Amino acid sequence: MSFAGGVVLLQGQAQLPDIAMIGLAAAVFASLWVIGRHFIGSKAGEVGRARAVWGFVRGSAAIGLAFVLGFGWAALRADWRLADELRGDLEGVDIELTGYVADLPQALDEGVRFRFEPDAAVEGVPGKLLLSWYRPRGSTEAPPAVKPGERWRFTVRLKRPHGFHNPGGFDYEAWLLERELRATGYVRSGARRLEAVDIRAMDAVHRLRDAVRERFTAVLGDAPHGGILVALVIGDQRGIPSEQWESFRRTGLSHLVAISGMHITLVATVMGAALGGVWRRLPWLVLRCPVRRVQALAAVLAGTGYALLAGMGIPVQRALIMLFVVAIAVYRGRSILPSRVLVLALLAVLVTDPWACLSAGFWLSFGAVAAIGFVLGGRQHGAIGWRAAVRVQLGISLALLPLLVLLFQALPLLSPVANALAIPLVNFVITPLALLAALLPLDFLLHWGHMATVLLMVWVEWLAAFEPGYWRQPAPPMWLGMLAMLAVAGAMLPRGTPGRLAALAVLAALLVWPPPRPEAGGFVVRVLDVGQGLAVHVQTASHDLLFDTGPPYGAHADAGSRVVLPYLQALGVRSLDGVVLSHDDSDHVGGARSIAGALDVERWWSSGEAAAIAGDVAMVTPCVSGMRWNWDGVEFAFLHPDGEAPRPAGGRHDNDRSCVLRVANPAGVLLLLGDVESAGEQAMLARHGEAALAADVVVSGHHGSRSSSSAALVDATLPQAVIHSVGHRNTFGHPHPQVWARWAAAGARNWRTDSQGAVEAVFAADADAGVGLRAQRLREPRYWHGR
Repeated sequence: MSFAGGVVLLQGQAQLPDIAMIGLAAAVFASLWVIGRHFIGSKAGEVGRARAVWGFVRGSAAIGLAFVLGFGWAALRADWRLADELRGDLEGVDIELTGYVADLPQALDEGVRFRFEPDAAVEGVPGKLLLSWYRPRGSTEAPPAVKPGERWRFTVRLKRPHGFHNPGGFDYEAWLLERELRATGYVRSGARRLEAVDIRAMDAVHRLRDAVRERFTAVLGDAPHGGILVALVIGDQRGIPSEQWESFRRTGLSHLVAISGMHITLVATVMGAALGGVWRRLPWLVLRCPVRRVQALAAVLAGTGYALLAGMGIPVQRALIMLFVVAIAVYRGRSILPSRVLVLALLAVLVTDPWACLSAGFWLSFGAVAAIGFVLGGRQHGAIGWRAAVRVQLGISLALLPLLVLLFQALPLLSPVANALAIPLVNFVITPLALLAALLPLDFLLHWGHMATVLLMVWVEWLAAFEPGYWRQPAPPMWLGMLAMLAVAGAMLPRGTPGRLAALAVLAALLVWPPPRPEAGGFVVRVLDVGQGLAVHVQTASHDLLFDTGPPYGAHADAGSRVVLPYLQALGVRSLDGVVLSHDDSDHVGGARSIAGALDVERWWSSGEAAAIAGDVAMVTPCVSGMRWNWDGVEFAFLHPDGEAPRPAGGRHDNDRSCVLRVANPAGVLLLLGDVESAGEQAMLARHGEAALAADVVVSGHHGSRSSSSAALVDATLPQAVIHSVGHRNTFGHPHPQVWARWAAAGARNWRTDSQGAVEAVFAADADAGVGLRAQRLREPRYWHGR
């Protein structure tokens, strides 16, 4: 456990430590352990007090040594992996690469995405890439089909790993690091399929997986739940629609369609039991090899085969490592203590993959196994049969409660009920039928499996529709989550143990943790990192306003669903008092429908054609200069557009009709400019005068474009900070260097979301406290950010 603690601590570091210092610390602990052991074995160690002292020294040194070794091992592995990076001068330029398509390609709305491994070392180019190949702009013709194991020559443009950084958001850079994908990019031109020069084992596996996926798709056609069967066999979950994923999340069944320990263990157990049953009936075989050893070997082979078919993803690798630990213990005839197996599996997983602790699946899988061992072990009269199954399910649900709240800010209350039917149906009916259909060319097996899946989904969707069955809450502090985990352990102790009811009180505190909000008269603004777009959350003591909703990310995803909603859920925001759509550009209104479909919005404001977009879901009030209101002592006022201003003719952009919002309290003024350009800025200055535009924090107009932030506006506002909401390496060059310099010359500090993540400005209720700013990447830095 000390080794695991060292690994986990390393993954929270902002910078990698000095390996030499870690080696020195390991040498110190090792020396103390040797000295302690020596004195315990000497005559001086025979004295009771001395023996106890040196025993404590040796034990503490062993714990410290294990901790330092875990910390050092994770640091060494991280240093090796980060060394395989894209050289700076190769970022954003055309590079010709030849290599192999690895893993299953992923179909996109406008192309395909796949892992690519150059077949020869190219100086400055990492060994594993994630490439996207889009169809030409304006064309309806898709790129050529890309198959696993094919060898291609491409001209590509690459960039270093980069992802959004927002409170409650997903760390895409950590995800890429764990999977050893050290650069991303897209195919430019010069694509040519080449003849493979060698045969690689995993390429053959991925071709088999691709063939299984194509056969399932051909047999099932547009069957609504075919993606579930594909996921259960080859681990490719991309065919499961988002609506079905939402049903699984709300009922706590996501683990059933993600190949993990339960699936690997089931296949291994069935094959081990089957071969063992045959083996023990043949005495001449039993005399040559004990049944338990044969069962262990069969389980390992079956589990490995299933893991290969599933693509050897990170969760599958963890499950396979745990299976190997158990099989080795059985093969060697050792008594299997669940706690020892769990610790050895934990050690093996973290030695193999130090980044495993960054994934939610790591904590949930080990937590579930620990809960099973805790519930079934150490009792004189253990339950059997269905009573044991009920006790295990309830124990797992209780044990994982703090983790689910910490990781997802949600709790599927109907999970025990849903799993009671889903686990046996998936494990003993649907999965066997799907696996048999993959091995045998019998289409009826697939149809039977799909019919069983239809029955499952009727049950799942009925439970998911019960709104009180899905508990949502804001993200609690880490210290409360850790305390709740200890409380869970106490609550699961045998009856009669003192303090069990007190432990449940801690769990209740976790579930009713109130979200922190500004005090009356103050407000907080967060400019979210949504890429090349804009989404700003303004929060007062009891009200929430969203100014713009970010860009679309394709036909089926947008900033509303990917960024804004997870962020609001982490803060405990369940409804919005207002949404402003500044104008109709897609990078400002792309997430509007996702927001409207997930949250209750009391009021919408918009300008121009954006009114039609918001009008699809609600009544809309035009934003007009002079409109103002007060929430919790904070003044809100629209400064633009003028209701009588003509709309642009000839299909021109209506940037100068953007809603401009001023938010003020005694501590300062926030100015949200939308995409307003120079003409709109001049109109505001003429209408309101310079004093009305003075501000402490400005969210720059049009993302810092040269067409906005005129010298007149900058001189009128003179803020202490200006925030540019821009996309990483955006093609427009926003913010423009001239604009950046102009704000800096006026005394403002420039902030940008692409390199600093979401930027937060806190306007205190007390005028003397002023305004404080901080950025997400600076608030929670990690050693892999920007690498």
